[in-house]
Amino acid sequence: MTRLWAARAWLGGRWRERVVFEADAQGHWSRIDADQPVPEGAERLDAAVLPPLVDAHSHAFQRAFVGLAERRESAHDDFWSWRDRMYGVALRITPAQLRAVAAHLYAELLAGGYTQVCEFHYLHHAEDGTRYAEPAAMAQALADAAADAGIGLTLLPVLYERAGFAQPALRPDQRRFATTVDDVLALRQAARGELVNAGVAVHSLRAARPESIATLAARSEGPLHIHVAEQTAEVDDCLAATGCRPIEWLTRHTPLDARWQLVHATHATPAEIDAVAARGAGVVLCPATEANLGDGLPDLPRWLAAGVPLTVGSDSQVVRAWPEELRWLEYGQRLVLRQRNVAAAPGREPATAARLYERLRAGGAAAAGAARWGFEPGARADLLVLDASEHALTGLPPTHLLDGTVFAAPQQPFARVLVAGRWRTPDRAALAARHAAAMQALWPAA
Repeated sequence: MTRLWAARAWLGGRWRERVVFEADAQGHWSRIDADQPVPEGAERLDAAVLPPLVDAHSHAFQRAFVGLAERRESAHDDFWSWRDRMYGVALRITPAQLRAVAAHLYAELLAGGYTQVCEFHYLHHAEDGTRYAEPAAMAQALADAAADAGIGLTLLPVLYERAGFAQPALRPDQRRFATTVDDVLALRQAARGELVNAGVAVHSLRAARPESIATLAARSEGPLHIHVAEQTAEVDDCLAATGCRPIEWLTRHTPLDARWQLVHATHATPAEIDAVAARGAGVVLCPATEANLGDGLPDLPRWLAAGVPLTVGSDSQVVRAWPEELRWLEYGQRLVLRQRNVAAAPGREPATAARLYERLRAGGAAAAGAARWGFEPGARADLLVLDASEHALTGLPPTHLLDGTVFAAPQQPFARVLVAGRWRTPDRAALAARHAAAMQALWPAA
């Protein structure tokens, strides 16, 4: 049994003092009590502690592309030109290289305050598009990478059938992505690991046939993720092909419920937001990636007011820490609305960081397929220790530590990370060396 005593902990949406944590042999919280003396045999934590967040949307292989698409040689550059360049790594990376890149990434995510990552996994086949002798080779590489880093993994094998609404098949440069409903369901069962679970995903409405989406939804349990309404061109194409906007189509033609996680949902109308709220589906926001790709800004005030479950994702991996994602989420709204503290709720939840953090923490369980998440009995025993020596937080009143963690821009806010009742200390230098070797093999000309 793990027993900890923290001088200060974030419980029930506020800071509490002198908190005892006990975890059982299965790595779940069995007791959490505030205002307690230091129990015999407890490890004492004199810094403040927080529940971690779920990284609800990740493409691990894209960590090998970070920093390689920030130049423009043509008159126009947008999401679609970025995607075509990104396929360059998608077409070359091997299972061994994927494990090296993903393990390095997952250690970064762990240091950035995530203890569970939802891997939206569509890179399945060999470089020529043929199946590996072990069809789950790429999925298992991700599971092994998660074990290397010590992070939890929710594997989401992706249904990917066609290149667009009017396309009968995939493009040649999408050959590694091809799956059927049966493939997805088989991959869901294939990956193994101590902290691994699984759901399923649909790449997007443009990439899967309506009948296949319906079949997958009917045959699967647990979380079901889908990219939706990320780009205005996608909205226009969906309108032209179906007569509906993407989120509108989902609410009309699928059994949308709490299993579903709508990734991005950037371009949503008020009526669509209300319809998603009525169905209980969640939304995964990826602020740093959406900014990097020029996607646009979501209607955050409306999503918050509607009570839709929200989570956050690292997506293309340009940012790998949740405090920075929350900062991007709020600052984007401030820029477009020319207001401050947009996500706050005066009179009820006046602290911007606290409101965002609590909403994203609460939404993580459904996104990751967990029954509970956070500091509550029965949830996995995960915990973040704030770094008391972090200069960005020096001198802040204890009541404003969360505000500082998000808006004072600390470089390394977390000193230690507990996952399933165990302190996780991956060998960052060794993982970085493996990542560097993989990068050198992938990009020899550079």
